[in-house]
Amino acid sequence: MSNLLEGKFALILGIANRWSLAYAIAQAFSREGATLALTYLGEHQKEAIEDLSKDLNVAAILPCDVTKDEELVALTESLRALDQPLDAVMHSLAFANREDLVRPFVETSRGGFQLAQDVSAYSLVAVARATAPLMTAGGSLSTLTYLGSTRVMPNYNVMGVAKASLEAAMRYLASDLGPQKIRVNAISAGPVKTTSARGIKDFASILDTVPERAPLRRNTDPAEVADAAVFLASDLGRGVTGNILFVDAGMQVMAY
Repeated sequence: MSNLLEGKFALILGIANRWSLAYAIAQAFSREGATLALTYLGEHQKEAIEDLSKDLNVAAILPCDVTKDEELVALTESLRALDQPLDAVMHSLAFANREDLVRPFVETSRGGFQLAQDVSAYSLVAVARATAPLMTAGGSLSTLTYLGSTRVMPNYNVMGVAKASLEAAMRYLASDLGPQKIRVNAISAGPVKTTSARGIKDFASILDTVPERAPLRRNTDPAEVADAAVFLASDLGRGVTGNILFVDAGMQVMAY
């Protein structure tokens, strides 16, 4: 790589710990020369994010609960106060109640369904509304999705439905924001051993299955997802919007 994001300012939402895909993306963005703003959820997470940011090119660490409109408004104002146009946003946010990932999908509660949609899908719309005014020279908004949005994956349940909604929102946002030269895309990553993924029942069996079936005969490396995010955020991705980029060792092409 050669400073593909030199001079760019990027916001990354969703780092939970050093195993997060969002953290791998932050490392790649920093490596490629970007200046970063990171968000954290609640004071309990702030110290962990500050610790992870020590080796990154971070200009600001800001609170943001995407289920609270007032915190999104505050995020916009905090970013505006930095007096630097925003070039890229990485949305890496998803959540569902654990019980909705272990019981049959038909038993999903109304509240559980709404929560998964709010955090995992609507938040992309809310984040776009909060950040688009700061992308005065255009830019890139990317999110993370998974194959369970279009195919039934065991125990993915309500999260699969939320990811389907997320992908539809991505396409509508691409249409809305295109005239402002803001590109909106999704990366569909293969299964990676993150903290959130381990909340899916029998997730280990998925990791065992992919190397047997995927064309590349291996699981996805977080660094591959991060490099794809760099591409979309960089000028190399300037003609790409409304797309889903699969980074899953080819698993999405298999019919069995």
